[in-house]
Amino acid sequence: MARTIPATLTRKTSMWLITCLVLTHSSALSVLAQDSTYPPLSKYMMAPEAEIALAQSAAPENVSAHATVKILTPAGYKIIAQGDNGFVCIVLRGWAAATSTKESDRNLVYYSKLRAPHCFDHVASRTVLPLRELQAKLGLEGKGPDQIAEAVQVAYAKDELPKMEAVAFAYMFSADSDLGPGIGAWHPHMMVYPPQYENSMLGGNEEGGALPFVSDAGTPFAVTVIPVDHKLAVKAR
Repeated sequence: MARTIPATLTRKTSMWLITCLVLTHSSALSVLAQDSTYPPLSKYMMAPEAEIALAQSAAPENVSAHATVKILTPAGYKIIAQGDNGFVCIVLRGWAAATSTKESDRNLVYYSKLRAPHCFDHVASRTVLPLRELQAKLGLEGKGPDQIAEAVQVAYAKDELPKMEAVAFAYMFSADSDLGPGIGAWHPHMMVYPPQYENSMLGGNEEGGALPFVSDAGTPFAVTVIPVDHKLAVKAR
């Protein structure tokens, strides 16, 4: 039977757990950096049925049951189920980290086990999703993180990608995601995309903690991460 961490953990214990996760994650990323070569493409792929179930676990059923679902193929993402509520559920791979402001996180492109189910709202589906699909396409072509980041900058400069000018949202509630070595599924959480937002605007909360924080702060890709109750996590079915 799976064990759960009590909500009454002391701040000292919570900080110890976060520190352990950070150290494990950092150590694993160092290994990835030393071996900056792509694993076989097959390692990034999933059986269609499993990928559909994992994608739909990104959001509560009342959202995901009516969402469009996309799955990864050797040619990029393709629609496997058409929805009617404006949401798009998709399982991102490590290529989404190629534009991270942290150099170490960019090495997640080589972590073939990364599975990050998102369910984008109608705004994020028009703005964030095209970026993620381009990153995946470039990764499938064998481009490294620096090449992906450069190509993304060029695409924005040529207006080939829509600008992230409005706030957008995504669910990340899956209990079965793998967000990186030593991290696993982490907390179920909401992703809010406020371009150029700074973490100081939220009070400077610690990244990876239990309070909302901003990742990739001060960039067009800024994301406010809002953890929610563990009981809201969704299992893939």
